[in-house]
Amino acid sequence: MIAAPLLAYAAISVLCIVKVSTMDTFIAAVYEHAVVMPNISLTPVTHEKALALMNQNLDLLERAISSAAKQGAHIIVTPEDGIYGWRFTAREAVYPYLEDIPDPQVNWIPCNDPHRFDRTPVQNRLSCLAKDNSIYVVANIGDKKPCNTSDPQCPPDGRYQYNTNVVYDSEGKLVARYHKQNLFMSEIQFNSPKRPEVVTFDTKFGRLGIFTCFDILFRDPAVTLVKDFHVDTILFPTAWMNVLPHLSAVEFHSAWAMGMGVNFLAANLHNPLMKMTGSGIYAPDSPKAFHYDMKTEEGKLLLSQLDSHPQHPVVNWSSHASSVKAHSSGNQEFTGIVFFDEYTFVELLGATGNYTVCHRDLCCHLSYKMSEKRSDELYVLGAFDGLHTVEGTYYLQICTLLKCKTTDPNTCGDSVETASTRFERFSLSGTFATQYVFPEVLLSEVQLAPGGFQVSSDGQLSSLKPSSGPVLTVTLFGRWYDKDQTLTASSDLIAQAQSVLMLVQTVIAHLLIWWNY
Repeated sequence: MIAAPLLAYAAISVLCIVKVSTMDTFIAAVYEHAVVMPNISLTPVTHEKALALMNQNLDLLERAISSAAKQGAHIIVTPEDGIYGWRFTAREAVYPYLEDIPDPQVNWIPCNDPHRFDRTPVQNRLSCLAKDNSIYVVANIGDKKPCNTSDPQCPPDGRYQYNTNVVYDSEGKLVARYHKQNLFMSEIQFNSPKRPEVVTFDTKFGRLGIFTCFDILFRDPAVTLVKDFHVDTILFPTAWMNVLPHLSAVEFHSAWAMGMGVNFLAANLHNPLMKMTGSGIYAPDSPKAFHYDMKTEEGKLLLSQLDSHPQHPVVNWSSHASSVKAHSSGNQEFTGIVFFDEYTFVELLGATGNYTVCHRDLCCHLSYKMSEKRSDELYVLGAFDGLHTVEGTYYLQICTLLKCKTTDPNTCGDSVETASTRFERFSLSGTFATQYVFPEVLLSEVQLAPGGFQVSSDGQLSSLKPSSGPVLTVTLFGRWYDKDQTLTASSDLIAQAQSVLMLVQTVIAHLLIWWNY
């Protein structure tokens, strides 16, 4: 493992010696796992009880890994929190589940040398699962690192605790370790590393990079892996709670793959009660396999073939929109809330039309034709250009065609999963000030539209054929990373965000208590 600093963060590159010729394609697998959860306890459980629960989950993961290997998979990704769940209300509660995970530079195959480091039963078993099935295994576990008063950032309990991804190659060797940088608001049991880690490793099927869940919304390490370290494939363990209309798992993860021009292997937890579902194998041109299931309690294994070195077309996201004359809508603009952000909307009045809507410096242009204009459904074109400040702080530029929950304009932006209106054609573009734009097309019942749309080099998101199902949303989701830290939200927005955060944390706490009983 070679450390290479780049600007203000730590970059970690793992170079693996490839003994055979490189592969043009490979078979990837992801497993959406219905994790066995621990009971909530006011006192930490013993290491023995923690290991017993982790082995229950490892038994389930073993079946998926074995099945994937028998079907020819070269690599399998399993979810974040997939070995011990997420039901921890304090640092002490998760501690019995943690192991000290060494730097991959130690050149260690735990399956062959299980006693080299103290108390590593989970690492040993993961290594053996990879070795015995001749497959790369990606898993998420907890790492612990001691510290002392010589470190001014050392936590009071004398240790750092990290949400950690590990990768074992087909011989069982530890080849990558990544500590999650951008912790979600409820992850009070973990620390963020002092600097973002950019972790890559080379295989015969390309260069792979890895990050975790909430990381995807930020520049480091996600964008850095692609732009500066030129990875071909992203490995993405996640515990993703779906948020419609723009942040359902299959929707946003497939859009990120297309916008960044990489393969993206996303393995989510499966827990419909917590709106956790949505895993997939995504290529830059189209989703290859995906799964969204709010009805059953079972896990799901997905496999698909991918190009080892996918092509990434260059897109000028503002080119077309900047050359288009604004369309006069002839109807009144109004505002609405989408995930706590205030959008400017304009109603789509006819079965066909051309519309423009602007918010601050972003103008969005839409041309469309519906199969029919239904009286019981309302669609709008919306724009948002601003700083989101609820569960995180990040700057967005978004153009969106979306279905409102009802025909009441006040419901535009609310979560909705079903629709009846199909579109014969659509074309959406915007005057984006960022090059990082992620194209989303989501159909009724939270389904994707493989092969149903394209992004042109001038930044148009347009249909290739009539939609295969009723449309929930067509969206260009832009992230302007440079403005994340340069803007300060108004005090009333910050107060609102903090109130929402407190409310969400209270709801989560009550859900956890209820769930335990």
